[in-house]
Amino acid sequence: QLQLVESGGGLVQPGGSLRLSCTASSATLRSYPIAWFRQAPGKEREGIGCISSNDRFTYYHDSMKGRFTISRDRAKNTIYLQMNKVTPEDTAVYYCNTNPAMRRDWGQGTQVTVFS
Repeated sequence: QLQLVESGGGLVQPGGSLRLSCTASSATLRSYPIAWFRQAPGKEREGIGCISSNDRFTYYHDSMKGRFTISRDRAKNTIYLQMNKVTPEDTAVYYCNTNPAMRRDWGQGTQVTVFS
């Protein structure tokens, strides 16, 4: 059964940083690119970026403007999303999934709230 679990969300001040985690089986992470998404209130879910299974390539949506970085810790079966210089517009529920998407149940994701 395919399972990916997001964590690390919380409250952060504007301009601050936060690191989200996406944990899955080593087989899943080894076999598929992993992508991060987010959905803000009243908006469609949007892609943030993606990292290839062998870490050769990392891609980011242009709208992220270089503030987000995706990385991997193979020993921990974890894909990270490092968020820097956050703004209130980054407030959203963040999700991870394989690319192409195989996780049918997107679950609850992890909530990031940017506030002063």
